[in-house]
Amino acid sequence: MIPNQWYAILRSQDVRTDRPTGARRLGKELVAWRNRAGRVVLQDARCPHKGASLARGRLYGDSIGCPYHDFRFGADGACKLAPCLGPGARIPASMRIDTHPVREQNGLVWMWWGQDLDVLPEVQVPPEVADKPALYATSTWSQPVHYTRYIESLLDFYHVPVVHRDHWFNYADYMGWGGTLKKLGLDGRRRYIAMTKVEKSRLEVDGTTLRHYFELCQHDDPTNRNFLRVTFTFPGMVHIHALPFDVTIWMTPIDDNNTQVLFRWYEDERMKNVLRFPAARRIVPRLALFAQKRVQEVQDMNVVKSIEPRATGRGVNRFVAADELNAKYVVMRDQLKKEAAAAMAGERPPAALVADGAAAAPAE
Repeated sequence: MIPNQWYAILRSQDVRTDRPTGARRLGKELVAWRNRAGRVVLQDARCPHKGASLARGRLYGDSIGCPYHDFRFGADGACKLAPCLGPGARIPASMRIDTHPVREQNGLVWMWWGQDLDVLPEVQVPPEVADKPALYATSTWSQPVHYTRYIESLLDFYHVPVVHRDHWFNYADYMGWGGTLKKLGLDGRRRYIAMTKVEKSRLEVDGTTLRHYFELCQHDDPTNRNFLRVTFTFPGMVHIHALPFDVTIWMTPIDDNNTQVLFRWYEDERMKNVLRFPAARRIVPRLALFAQKRVQEVQDMNVVKSIEPRATGRGVNRFVAADELNAKYVVMRDQLKKEAAAAMAGERPPAALVADGAAAAPAE
């Protein structure tokens, strides 16, 4: 895990005003809730009294109550009331929980994991995601894999025609990616499986955002090809743009062995000409997410769960030229971890942050 980063931990819709929401992220048991003003509060979930989970508690406007003895904690983490002592009683100052910096942006809840800084950097969301006006649906699930291996499964997109075949649902991919109008899409499977070669590869580095432009093609048929752009932003966001679809995936460690996934599927812009109402157009992204979780995700994880070692790093993989994006990710991740460790040891702002709180490009 890379310190001094904003991590996407929940969808905004997951945090409510009527009950708390529990989540395990970055090795911590957390509880999220909204105060009277609707602002998200994110805190450690364990009550300091006897360790009960506040995620099972109740909300009282601007405080959260423990389900065991109803000790109540405010947004600042201090205990405001211990019912067993009565109103106005002196409560030990140590009876408090940690409150974590949190931001709500792009329909997600973000947690700062790292140094306590007077000025925190902005949440890094590249323009192809931040400025995307398209309608979308977002789903969430977890997988028992290290988050670096999950990220790698998205960075080397040329695995798609190898892994995603033979299930009945994959025929939708065959027709969308490889099928020709002349053959009414019936040649899609043959052409899809044949698109295994990476050509016209180009990598751009923009601060902590990497963009890989390339084409997947058939080595003996240059007309059978598809353009893709894979954008990665640290610590764990991947946006994939292809002609048939656009998706964004945020990956956050639950712990060293499990990863939480926030998967967003955007509508096909062409659907606006077919379906007028947004509610109807949102059905297609929701169906795509349903299939992603139950078909493509299963196919991917059948491979990823078996990978050893469980986490990636320098010297772990033997890359080829097509792995330019993956190789750069491994190098920059190692660099960012070292910068953050040095900054935290010296209690100084990390090198990748400038004084006004904006993100600067890491040194090459």
